[in-house]
Amino acid sequence: MNVRVPSLLSLLPSALLPLVLLGCPHEVAPPPVVVEAPPAPPARANPLLQPSTLAFSLPAFDQIRDEDYRPAFAAGMAEQRAEIDAIASNPAAPTFENTLVALERSGQTLTRVERVFFSINSSYTNDTLQQVESEVAPLLSAHDDATKMNAALFKRIDTVYQQESLGSGSERLDPESAQLLARYHASFLRAGAMLNDGDKAALQKINGELSSLITEFAQKVRRAMSDGGVVVDNVAELDGFSPAEISAAAEAATARGLTGKWVIALQNTTIQPALGALKNRALRERIFNASVNRATTGDVDTTGIVVRLAELRAQKARLLGYPNFAAWALEDETAGKPAAVDAILAQLAPAALTKAKSEAADLQKIIDKQAKASKTAPFALQPWDWAFYAEQDRKARFDFDEAQVKPYFELEHVIKDGVFYAATQLYGITFVERTDLPKYDDSVRIFEVRESDGAVIGLLLLDFFQRENKQGGAWMENYVDQSALLGTKPVVVNNLNIPSVAAGQPVLLSFDEVTTMFHEFGHGLHGLFANSKYPLLSGTNTPPDFVEYPSQFNEMWASEPAVLANYAKRYDTGEAMPKALFDKVIAAQNFGGGYATLEYLEAAKVDMVWHELGVGQAPAASGVKDFEAAALKAAGMEYAPVPPRYHSTYFNHVFGGGYESAYYAYIWSEVLARDTGAWFHAHGGLTRANGDAYRAQILSQGRTREPAVLFKSFYGKDPEVGPLLEYRGLVPAAKTK
Repeated sequence: MNVRVPSLLSLLPSALLPLVLLGCPHEVAPPPVVVEAPPAPPARANPLLQPSTLAFSLPAFDQIRDEDYRPAFAAGMAEQRAEIDAIASNPAAPTFENTLVALERSGQTLTRVERVFFSINSSYTNDTLQQVESEVAPLLSAHDDATKMNAALFKRIDTVYQQESLGSGSERLDPESAQLLARYHASFLRAGAMLNDGDKAALQKINGELSSLITEFAQKVRRAMSDGGVVVDNVAELDGFSPAEISAAAEAATARGLTGKWVIALQNTTIQPALGALKNRALRERIFNASVNRATTGDVDTTGIVVRLAELRAQKARLLGYPNFAAWALEDETAGKPAAVDAILAQLAPAALTKAKSEAADLQKIIDKQAKASKTAPFALQPWDWAFYAEQDRKARFDFDEAQVKPYFELEHVIKDGVFYAATQLYGITFVERTDLPKYDDSVRIFEVRESDGAVIGLLLLDFFQRENKQGGAWMENYVDQSALLGTKPVVVNNLNIPSVAAGQPVLLSFDEVTTMFHEFGHGLHGLFANSKYPLLSGTNTPPDFVEYPSQFNEMWASEPAVLANYAKRYDTGEAMPKALFDKVIAAQNFGGGYATLEYLEAAKVDMVWHELGVGQAPAASGVKDFEAAALKAAGMEYAPVPPRYHSTYFNHVFGGGYESAYYAYIWSEVLARDTGAWFHAHGGLTRANGDAYRAQILSQGRTREPAVLFKSFYGKDPEVGPLLEYRGLVPAAKTK
């Protein structure tokens, strides 16, 4: 599609007609006085086309309008095209400075527009923004192709690369500059810079269709989730919900024009949080079915998109000389090859399945015992039963349930006395809330992050609450990257989807939500602590199987006794969590490890099998469900009570873009994270010295060196899977010592 840029005339107000003053009747009218229209106000400047003048270049959310994005994208692409043409046609001999540094300086307007648009479209979307996304996605793909398939530009990059490799240049590059050169050279090769013209044209066509389908998939999944909530007519069916949860369900129904009813909104994962509390088994089954069947029918059906994406990715890989898409994608990841990913999944699956079956047997005993006591017919454990009976099992084993611990996990305490407290202890940083800066939603909070000496690092935005116009899940993004070259400091945002509560009610979190908050803050620290010269190598610009490492590691502090004791306080009295309950929460952190690991491994395997397909091997759209089931059975992961964390039709990580062939990254990164946790405890735990070492060697480095090198330099040896197995409770107790 073409983007139409409005002319300047279309931005001006309509012309004003002259005003003629007439004299009174019966008098001789003087000549009419013509009052000229006041001059039209100057055309409004598009705030996206100039760097923000706010602190740290925070976007001027209060000035940006939906209609600004189309012309800003067009202007940004045109500006960078001119910059690229100038670099490629430079008559001077290619050097690192006039080619690679020039590339790093190019496209600043486009980068600014992309960062603002895609972040807002995820957090605060509307129909207009989704239409803009549909229009610009293929244009951005074509723009990227035109850059990376530019033969003259690649020739200059390759010349500098060869000179550096042979040591024939006028001077040797410092390590970070050499890494920048290597990353650019590899990215251009992987994008098809060496293909012939016919293959380049074919790849451009594939990339354009991929970008459009990825956008369409994400939009359909978002609609399927927002439209797919379960409507409840009788409040008695909500037995098990707290008053706050019932109130939130009523508000969700009212927002949809269903006053007098209750709506249980869907979240992005297969298993919904409500399944752990609701006593009504029929309602639990309805919720589960609504979840697993979303995006499979009607105008939000994504099955055809899934199949087409798999086929197009296979075609792309073949054009680039790879047997399948996973081989192409993983070449640039820490894992390196599909065989390495398949091996770690196969290594973990048997232990996870055995543990999950043991957990299921315990839950079935509870079901059978209750059926006997109530003289009702027993039933076999189903996916919609697991969370409900697991909560009972946890309570029986550890003598507590979520309802008992939630009052100790009030949002403000968790943020300031948990997440921020741990960061201060480890890194010496402090947080000062800014209320003078514009926000895109009133619920967003903005904090200035400062070093121990008062020097300002950057800005942290916290967007924690669920909204109808917000995508599901939790994620972190940069509005501004740190770069010494460009003189920019980081501006990052953490997004969660905590259900809103009625006005005046405390926001009480589950321990899973607390852990997610620590996880996303780990990503935030990775962005905030970036200390790179070049934006391409800054912060979280690392492979997925390394970018999840700092976030997985930061989860550890949620259950660290010294941290937990500081934030686990009752919201109404300030009373600390009793030691007995505190000890039970710590002891229960590995509870359900078999289920949690297996549901994740299943999803990771589904991702891999889709992307290990060759050209022409994808199933028909009608066979998506059977394809998944067969893949899990072949991998020895099929187990009916434990469905994959995501089914293909709503697997946004993989088909909405970003983590295709890389969902395994969470478990790969968790190996690194648990090894790091073991290192911290071996060296004294929550100390400033440990934090400074980790910050200096990992968090500040971005991709200034390759991830495997960074980790080994910090840890002292290659990763070990043992600490992960122990953390997840997947090894017999006798072997954990």
